[in-house]
Amino acid sequence: MALKCGIIGITNTGKTTIFNCISSSKAQASNFAFSATKSNIGTVNVPDDRLYKIDNIIKSAKVVPATMEIIDIPGLAKGASKGEGVGNKFLSDIQQADAIIHVIRCFDDPDLPHIEGSVDPVRDREIVDLELQVRDLEMVERKIERTEKVAKSGDKDAKKELEILQVYKEHFENFQSARTVPLSAEQKNVVKDLLLLSDKPVMYVCNVDDASAIDDNQYVKDLKNAVQDENTEVLTLAGKLESEIAELEDHDDRREFLEDAGLKEPGVNKLIRSAYSLLNLQSFFTAGPKEVRAWTIRKGMKAPQAAGVIHSDLERGFIRAEVMKYEDFITLGSEQACKEKGKFHVEGKNYVVEEGDILHIRFNV
Repeated sequence: MALKCGIIGITNTGKTTIFNCISSSKAQASNFAFSATKSNIGTVNVPDDRLYKIDNIIKSAKVVPATMEIIDIPGLAKGASKGEGVGNKFLSDIQQADAIIHVIRCFDDPDLPHIEGSVDPVRDREIVDLELQVRDLEMVERKIERTEKVAKSGDKDAKKELEILQVYKEHFENFQSARTVPLSAEQKNVVKDLLLLSDKPVMYVCNVDDASAIDDNQYVKDLKNAVQDENTEVLTLAGKLESEIAELEDHDDRREFLEDAGLKEPGVNKLIRSAYSLLNLQSFFTAGPKEVRAWTIRKGMKAPQAAGVIHSDLERGFIRAEVMKYEDFITLGSEQACKEKGKFHVEGKNYVVEEGDILHIRFNV
């Protein structure tokens, strides 16, 4: 599934450094504000140790992790919605993302000047949120103008839409994001076509210095306090440290480096998994002699839809899904043992695929 997370933030927060840690593509990082002229897009493997535990039993030819796309959007600045800094072009790039990773600077560095003159995570978050809200307000106002013309002709549906659009307008004028608008899911469909920037699910990543990689510094504490009422996640990550870990290709060297830093795993692994969850995604597995593979689906998908992610023919000719739970397979050690213990299930078209299911799809086209 081609789902994307957009990395955003004030310029010079370390976004591109973090992007390079997690992406197969590498972008040039710079100390100069607005040095980037385009967004960078990279493919990210979703870390999942379960694949390798399945492979220890199956002994496949290869292991293929799930992937997602990350867009590194050049740094924003106050007035971006009016064309300041990198301007509107990159706000349009954010529209194409399904969720937002908001990187916030939580470190001091005299060699990397802050565009606002000082490090203040709470202020920086508010600046970015305001730019997204201003852009959303402009789009809603344009839709209000179009809808008013239809409503004047007596169209009742248009009048109802206008009422909903006015709620959004007042919400933005009160410096609130679309995510918190007090409307039902059905009412929110009125603005679905606008791809509102502040409606996208968001997580915050505090980019800290090496010394704060384990224990939060005051900048991180201030931000967490500011967003405590939001339904969101705040991760702490030392971008410079992570970039040094990412450069190590040898597994033992990485493990030793992590131990010296007091970390159990690279922070970017947790970031990727959190982004995966933020997009309301989950994985199921297929396993055989050719490959053990993780597949990405939205939570709540039924077996035929999941089969379609593998290949459209599997969905079109779906007959049944043979299902083993990951924990059962690992505990019992084989497909045959799962069958003998009653842990091998045959499911039909209404089966909702669960996280970690191992599936074999039977189909006929």
